[in-house]
Amino acid sequence: MGSWAYGLIGTAGLMGAAGVALAAAGAHAGGANLTTAATFLLLHAGAVAALGLHGEAWSFMAAGTLLALGACLFAGDLASRTWMGAPLFPMAAPTGGLTMILGWLALSGAALMGALGRA
Repeated sequence: MGSWAYGLIGTAGLMGAAGVALAAAGAHAGGANLTTAATFLLLHAGAVAALGLHGEAWSFMAAGTLLALGACLFAGDLASRTWMGAPLFPMAAPTGGLTMILGWLALSGAALMGALGRA
């Protein structure tokens, strides 16, 4: 496994930890945004970890990177809106959401490329 794979696995661990912390904050301090952010981080952390463990195929690693970036941006913006009263930057949450969608589409493309022997 190379450094890109280890980076994805480490990022997935941080996403999972942040997801649990945001879930606790949402449960105790209230806030639908925090609960939503937690859900997105926790769901995507598993996918990112699996893609990191998959190996060195660049197409799978790229999909994992897009998923991680999108989930962190989306969740970060929701947390920022809750705790700072402002978004990270204009259109941050939609940008994160679009990046996650692209990550899932990239995963589908990676699987197709693998089936064709080009991953």
